[in-house]
Amino acid sequence: MRSRPRTLRSERWGGGESPQPNRAKALWAIPIVIVAFVAGFFLGRPSAEIAADPVAEMKKQDAQRDNEQIGTLTQQARRIHDGLLPVLEGLNTTAATKEQVTGWQKVTKGYVDEFAERPSAGTAVNIARSGLASSVQQLDLAVTTFAKSLDAPDKQAWLETAGRQRDAAVVTWSIAATQLDVLNVDSGRGHAHIFLPSKPGQGALTSDGSPEGPR
Repeated sequence: MRSRPRTLRSERWGGGESPQPNRAKALWAIPIVIVAFVAGFFLGRPSAEIAADPVAEMKKQDAQRDNEQIGTLTQQARRIHDGLLPVLEGLNTTAATKEQVTGWQKVTKGYVDEFAERPSAGTAVNIARSGLASSVQQLDLAVTTFAKSLDAPDKQAWLETAGRQRDAAVVTWSIAATQLDVLNVDSGRGHAHIFLPSKPGQGALTSDGSPEGPR
């Protein structure tokens, strides 16, 4: 009696076990491996924020902030410049009424208060703003001294002191105005010559004569 031939399935897999379960497991494992690979790729890959240089990003933000403040400070300096012209003209004389001097004091005191709050900015912008603020403070002091001369017996001495304070204010303003001019040029706005009138020998810096940029 001949023995029955073994089937191909039992011959390949042994014991007649079906290959379907193992094949199913293999098929399930493929997408899991793919998902794991993709997730690992993106998790391991730094995002744009992480990949970006934080120092470079901070410098970029600071530059944008300073650029905006340069424009604002330039407009402020032009406005204050125009407001101070009558005050300087008055301080260059030796005769003024109390009402006139009181008017000057309101102007200078208002500008001093205007610079009381100074927004944070880069060093170059801070130098220009601080220079303008210091100039306004000195000019306010000059007006106060001039006011004291009105009723003082030694009027000439008070006027001379007021004159020195005025000159210091103009010189300080000219330094700040030069810095502001440089900032405008560097930021692509062109020259901004916002200098207060000065006298020969006063020591103030003046415009370089370059054409004005757009306002």
